[in-house]
Amino acid sequence: MMGIQPCELCLAQRYAYYLVVPLGALTAIGAAKDAPRGALVAGLAVIALATLGNAGLAAYHAGVEWGFWQGPTACTGPVGNLGSAGSLLQRLDTVKVVRCDEVQWKFLGLSLAGYDVLISLLMAAIAAWGVERSARG
Repeated sequence: MMGIQPCELCLAQRYAYYLVVPLGALTAIGAAKDAPRGALVAGLAVIALATLGNAGLAAYHAGVEWGFWQGPTACTGPVGNLGSAGSLLQRLDTVKVVRCDEVQWKFLGLSLAGYDVLISLLMAAIAAWGVERSARG
């Protein structure tokens, strides 16, 4: 999509969503089927913690992009199959290294990592609100 390739930190930020999306769906189904309140609170608490942690990782990534601190030394995307030794130099010329400290796309001054901070914080706040409301209700 739009030629944007994920860096190592971008890929790491996806892990929370691999947990949160199915768990959120299960929690919503559980709420519709009158699941025990403790199970719903536990599901929402895990969602809140995972998205809050992801917001921290995304903020770290955004800080790397803005040059506030150094990123990881292995901050490149996967190189992939380089083919045979005969075409190695030709293939190396076509490999694009994806760096974590270079913004590939911005909208309104924020990169995708910046938007991930905002989205993750919003999701954490909604889940925490659900925990608080479920626990007292």
